[in-house]
Amino acid sequence: MIKNVARLLFFGTICLAFGAATLKKGMAAERPPNFVVFLTDDQGWGDLGSYGNPVLKTPNLDAFARQGMRFTQCYAGSAFCSPSRSAILTGRTPYRNGVFTWIPEQDEVHLRRSEITIATLLHQRGYNTCHVGKWHLNGYFNSPKQPQPNDHGYDHWFATQNNAAPNHKNPTNFVRNGEPVGPLHGFSSILVAEEGVNWLRTKRDPKRPFFITIWTHEPHLPIESDPKFMALYEGDPDLKQHHGNISQMDHAFGIVMRALDDLQLAENTFVIFTSDNGPEGRLDDNGMPLGRNKRTRGSTGGLRGRKRDVYEGGIRVPGIVRWPGHVRSGSESDEPVIGSDIFATICEIADIPVPQDRTIDGTSMLPALAGKPIKRDVPLYWRCNIAKGPKTAMRIGDWKILADEALTIFELYNVQQDPTESHEQSAAAPAKLAEMKAAFQKLNAEIEAEGPGWWKGYLEKRRLARQAKPKAARKKK
Repeated sequence: MIKNVARLLFFGTICLAFGAATLKKGMAAERPPNFVVFLTDDQGWGDLGSYGNPVLKTPNLDAFARQGMRFTQCYAGSAFCSPSRSAILTGRTPYRNGVFTWIPEQDEVHLRRSEITIATLLHQRGYNTCHVGKWHLNGYFNSPKQPQPNDHGYDHWFATQNNAAPNHKNPTNFVRNGEPVGPLHGFSSILVAEEGVNWLRTKRDPKRPFFITIWTHEPHLPIESDPKFMALYEGDPDLKQHHGNISQMDHAFGIVMRALDDLQLAENTFVIFTSDNGPEGRLDDNGMPLGRNKRTRGSTGGLRGRKRDVYEGGIRVPGIVRWPGHVRSGSESDEPVIGSDIFATICEIADIPVPQDRTIDGTSMLPALAGKPIKRDVPLYWRCNIAKGPKTAMRIGDWKILADEALTIFELYNVQQDPTESHEQSAAAPAKLAEMKAAFQKLNAEIEAEGPGWWKGYLEKRRLARQAKPKAARKKK
């Protein structure tokens, strides 16, 4: 009996050892995951069917939400374009990484070579890397004066400095790997998606994992939509242009997702969809756009403020993640996440240590993807130098504090209970206000001390530079 037990224990030990060795070998042989970061431009929190919009037709993204996790409290890194993009690539809040404002042509602000992007880290790890679509991280685009996408880790790039010109239809200002492409036939987001898919099919090394950023111009002005997408809607032509633009972008997203399926890449690819800020344009009491931008019909889903506001409507955006086998289909999370979290999330998935020589503001979203809370070392922070109201904000837990640029006038909200920021709480919660003010002032000082300082006097310099231009040139712009 004792001999039989010993024999069973011996064979059991051998089997366990063999199984562990086989599992280890299998894990070593498993291909590293691929990554897709799909970013839209000026798309509001309420601009998807899956986020409750009763009118917009976004079948591809609605299906994508059913396949992954939809975040109800996803934030852009800033209330406008260039800063949000810099936060995604570096994991650092824009006033730290230097891209603190939108970047006009021939401007000094740019994503510096000293910043470490996720594309660079993945490229060093052996990934093929590609960027297609809007870039907007330098003023001297396609020039040796400032870094270009290839200087920030990209093997292949097909991009514009800022908006598609003259609009989304038949753009003329794309550059591919340093060479101007010339006039193109088609609509911007679809051209961008097709370029990305062509790279996936014919340009990348299929033996290596890949990282691709697909950043559409839609639904940013100047809007121009394919009539077949406008035909999905009723109403005045400008409304049909905007809504058709969202459906046009949704169609482009579908092109990419179908390609992942066709190439049998979907099961091993982490895909995140989000936007760079809230919707453009001020509205009147009837929800109609004020001023000349009649096609700005984006929805905040009832949140306060719009693009360039640090209220929720300017910074809360759609956020959907699909990662088969890791993220439960049809799930939802109300955990607050922000664009800078994408950097830390990809680092953790790819087993890349985050840089230790600088502050990384973002935090990995993996706990939230598993239905658990995220523990943050650095609070969520926003700053918009051209906001008409409060210019800076910070969120810790359920509470959000807003202030003027000098941090002397404050507003306090419990955004978990009051997402529309309708009930200011400074008087009702003085102890919480004092606690948040102290944390806010400390964080703001740390960020200002680390950034390059371009922001000091920047608006005045820009105003003087504009005044110095000939009147005809100013009018043309």
